[in-house]
Amino acid sequence: MLIKRLLGELTWLSRPVFVSEGTTEEQEVTISVGQIYTGTTLQRCRAAVSNLSEQRILIPALYLQENKDSAHLSLVLLFKARMSLSSISVLETEIFNYIDAHQSDFIENLKEWVAVESDSVQPDLRKEVVRMMSLAAARLAALGATVNSVSLGSQQLLNGQHLPLPPVILGELGKDPQNLTVCFYGHVDVQPAKKEDGWKTDPFTLTEINGNLYGRGATDNKGPVLAWINAVETFRALKIAMPVNFKFVIEGMEEAGSLGLEKLLEEEKQGFLSDVDYIVISDNLWLSKKKPALICGTRGNACFSVEVEGGDKDLHSGTFGGIIHEPLTDLIALLDSLVDPTGHIRIPGIYDAVAALTDEDKKLCESTEYDIEEHKNNSGVKKLLYSTKEEILLHLWHYPSLSIHGIEGAFHEPGIKTVIPAKVIGKFSIRQVPNMDLSDVKQQVVDHLENVFAKRNSPNKLKVSMPLGAKPWVADVNDPLYKAAKRAIRTVFGEDPDFIRDGSTIPIARIFQTITQKRVIMFPIGAADDGEHSQNEKISRHNYIEGAKVFAAFFLEISKLHEQSHETSNPRTKDW
Repeated sequence: MLIKRLLGELTWLSRPVFVSEGTTEEQEVTISVGQIYTGTTLQRCRAAVSNLSEQRILIPALYLQENKDSAHLSLVLLFKARMSLSSISVLETEIFNYIDAHQSDFIENLKEWVAVESDSVQPDLRKEVVRMMSLAAARLAALGATVNSVSLGSQQLLNGQHLPLPPVILGELGKDPQNLTVCFYGHVDVQPAKKEDGWKTDPFTLTEINGNLYGRGATDNKGPVLAWINAVETFRALKIAMPVNFKFVIEGMEEAGSLGLEKLLEEEKQGFLSDVDYIVISDNLWLSKKKPALICGTRGNACFSVEVEGGDKDLHSGTFGGIIHEPLTDLIALLDSLVDPTGHIRIPGIYDAVAALTDEDKKLCESTEYDIEEHKNNSGVKKLLYSTKEEILLHLWHYPSLSIHGIEGAFHEPGIKTVIPAKVIGKFSIRQVPNMDLSDVKQQVVDHLENVFAKRNSPNKLKVSMPLGAKPWVADVNDPLYKAAKRAIRTVFGEDPDFIRDGSTIPIARIFQTITQKRVIMFPIGAADDGEHSQNEKISRHNYIEGAKVFAAFFLEISKLHEQSHETSNPRTKDW
């Protein structure tokens, strides 16, 4: 296809042209071609390419020009900063140039999306989530995709009210049986945000400052979703045949637990998802501000509530303080029993099932680029629990952690209120790692808290529950899909990515893999300092635009997987 694109319908240049691999400057070479053969075969192309030596490579960008007297082949070396000289094809150069030329349009699209306050956590903003889903559906339809907005019914709120869930978008573009089918998952709902929470700018007005695009959802997850769409749009705009078939699953309830999505995916297992070959998720961040990464695993998460209840009403501390067992005092003791000052979880048996470290695990930690000072600066803390890169990464990726998140029912407004609350609820979670069983973790937590509570001889009532649990997920970094992504990253960013695990939990990866039994890859484009869920969330202009390029390069690399598979299964019919 490349030869046809460069030289017209079945034409062939009589000899290849080379440039030294040491060349680092932009240059243009024009060669007068004495003869152009027609009806050439790809076998002849292979013969020419086979003449390459280790020191010489084909110039990556070729454009055919014709005039009255002869055909001229203008060979242009487009050596962009950080792009790999030997890996950029003519097709990729054309695609990348288009993306660069239209980056202002792409940023305007992100600005439109960020302006929608699609907060799925707050019920009174549900209409904005639905509006955001409509915008996303319209964007896909504009690409020529078939779009189906699937209703998920409603959810029951704590007050008993039923609130309609936003629809899930199922989009499809391309049905070429010769192409692989890639399904992209993303979400367009966001976390709550208010200017008074500490934002430097209006969180729902995309604002560019020093090359960074600030706004809620810029990196989580509207930016990456649009980057993928922008990459697809580029192929359409340039009238380039789609290298793969595309499917889209876009939801609006990810930040609120993806209500109803798993059931829908299960129902579509034999329908919409039946011909999917790969699933791509871009809902993570790199570990560095500058070096790309691919995610090859995530921790699971078990969320707990521990409720302590005394009487049926709040009491005055002057009247009852010192003569009753206070629920909040009991709760503080329970929470204090969970983890020690070094971060070690004090629940008996919690580490028993943790998977043993392999040599590969240790090598990945050692080889990963990780700046401790940068991580501290990004978080705003002065000191971490561990002092070496290896210790930190092992505890983020391979060991469980326990975090305490808050207390419900206690007075938290400004000022002083001398009340003894009747009922308080502590909330904490355990990020679990491979081999840890959710049911075992739940039982270990319940047994521990009941044992600690019993020793206090309190007449108050204790209730422990696990309202949410998600299992960890691990991928094989040697899978061809990950190797294809690695090549795409090398093409665009000029370096190989780190293969990292994400200490957070992305349940959808395991859900997709379990339901479809297909390979899943997590392919982030956001940097470590993007501040997802935090004040001043952003994505850099560079990452947003280069993200579209790397997705486009990834499409081309995936198409090669199909060709390689075809060649392996049919060795006598290979084009080369």
